[in-house]
Formats: sequence, C-alpha cells, structure tokens
Amino acid sequence: MPVPRIAISLGDPFGIGPEVVVAALADPTLRGAAQWIIHGSSQPMLEAAENRGIEPWWYRVDFDGERQEHGFSHPAVLIDEPLPNGVTGQPGPSEAGGHLSKQWVERAVADTLRPSNHARHADAMVTAPIAKSSWRLAGYQWPGHTELLAHRCQAKPHAMGFVAGRLKIVLATCHQPLETVCETLSIGRVHDCIGLGVQFARQFGLSAPRIAVCGINPHAGEGGVLGDEEERIIQPAIELAQGQYGNDGGTQITGPWPGDTVWKSALAGRHDVVVAMYHDQGLIPAKLVAPEGAVNLTLGLPVVRTSPDHGTAFDIAGLGKADDSSMKRAIELALDLIPVGTSP
Repeated sequence: MPVPRIAISLGDPFGIGPEVVVAALADPTLRGAAQWIIHGSSQPMLEAAENRGIEPWWYRVDFDGERQEHGFSHPAVLIDEPLPNGVTGQPGPSEAGGHLSKQWVERAVADTLRPSNHARHADAMVTAPIAKSSWRLAGYQWPGHTELLAHRCQAKPHAMGFVAGRLKIVLATCHQPLETVCETLSIGRVHDCIGLGVQFARQFGLSAPRIAVCGINPHAGEGGVLGDEEERIIQPAIELAQGQYGNDGGTQITGPWPGDTVWKSALAGRHDVVVAMYHDQGLIPAKLVAPEGAVNLTLGLPVVRTSPDHGTAFDIAGLGKADDSSMKRAIELALDLIPVGTSP
C-alpha cells in the first residue's frame, strides 16, 4: 500500500528544530511510515546528525525556486536551501533564521494545498519550532505559525489546539497580550471555538463529545462579582452552541467552569475537550501533564498541521541533547489525522 506524504519545515536553523527532526525520523518504524519532504538546510541537519551519532539517511536536492514542481521517489528528501554566506550558525535569534524558517513554512503549506493528484501534494505538514523574535528581525509581523497558516489557508474560524496526555485543549485566544484578551473575546468567537472543539473531538472518533468551556475570571466570575465576561459573553456562546450541537448525537457543552478546577475533572475523564479562554490558561496544564510530549495542531484548516509543543531552545541548540519526544508525537498525530483514502 502507498504511504502518505508529509511535508516538514525545519524551523529556525539555529534552534533545536534540525536536531529533533533528525532524531525523530531516525526511528526506523516512524521513518518508514511516510514519504518525508523536508524543507530546510543541509548544514544544520548534518551537524545535528553528527551530534546525535546518526547516519544521514535523506536524499538532498537543491532548492530551485518555484520551478521545482516535479515529485520525488526517494523515501526522504531534503529540499536544501543553504545558509547565507558568512552565517556561522550561532544559536539565537537572527534575521537569517527568521527569513529561512518563514520560507520553509510557506513551502510546506504550499505542498499541502496542492491538488491531491499533484506530484508534490503533501497529505499533512509538521512544523518544527520557529522563533517569533527571528521572524520580527527578518521583517515579518506574524505572531506565529497559527496565524500565518490560517491566512494562507483562508481558514475562518480557526484556533490553536493541543493534545497533552489525556487533555485535549482549544484556545479561544492565542498569541496576544493578556490585557487585550477580554476585549478580543466575543460571543461569536467563543461559539466558533466550541464548534472547533466538537470537530476536534470527532477527529478522535468521539461521536458525542463532552466539551467543557472555561470562564475567564477567578471562580468563573462568581456570579458577576469578579467580572461579567462569563454572563455577558461566555454563557451566551455556550447556549448558542448547545442549541446547535446539543441535540446532535448527545454532544454535551457545559460551563463556564472555573479555570483552576476544570482540569482535574478533565483528567478524571469527565470532559473530552476543554475550551480555554487564553494562552496560559490552556498551556500551563498541558505542559504540566505532558512537559515533553504535548502536540500543537491548528484547528479549522483544510489541511492537517501539527507541531511539537516547545520552542527553539536556543540555550541547548547544537549540544546534541534536545528531547525529540514531542516531535515524534507530532509526526504520529499527523499520520493519525490524515483522512483515509488521501494517500498517493
């Protein structure tokens, strides 16, 4: 049977992206599960392989711009864009790292958006970590992968999702200052994220998912004493979603739940997905439960995209000791989420 084709963007070349990609795909079982098209640069991958004592197993081809429309027969192909002349590869944020990592993401998502019968079509994409500071140095204003990919895929609505052990999490807001969260939230936005949570659960075979929706204030507002966002925004969104999904095969949507106690119930199996109102409300429990193995995915896209739930870790880049657990899980989840019958 043919295997799926996965596009991988190498992330910031001066972070741990090259190392976790090389290490994860060194697993022979994982390596044989798909054809891998890696958008990156040869030098950091070879250095990562040497640091980990891994024999290079990929086939390198030169990047030749948009003319490169043909397919590849090798099981793993690196489309090599060399580092700029004079760039030493010193770990840390840089204009060169921002430029390269941004272009590699663009090319990976372009592969996933190609028609299914195209020689370069990819069934999913996995993105290694980028540094937002490097993107800013390169002149790019995108807050991160999520916003860029949603724009390229014209995805509305969309949200950040996470799988962390038993937890499945949706973020109603993402990369923005905390002081702007309340003014960003709306009934429509929260309702849309609940709907994405329902779809998220169904991707895992849960036909009647139980969705818990967090409040945003301490004690979920304490009946309006500690803030009115629960009564003014979140509760109406829940009721709207209950009317839309509540009679759909037994789907349950409950809340607003206090953001400090809902996670215990979710870990006990009483909720299938938790919709958090802001970044750290969802990410703190995710990283406590699965500090090295959580996976990020973008919900609402017409393509499958996953990523390890960690950053570039410039402080340990090049030392050969990065943990590739989250990258492995991101790759495994991407493989699991590819719709049946889409492989070449």
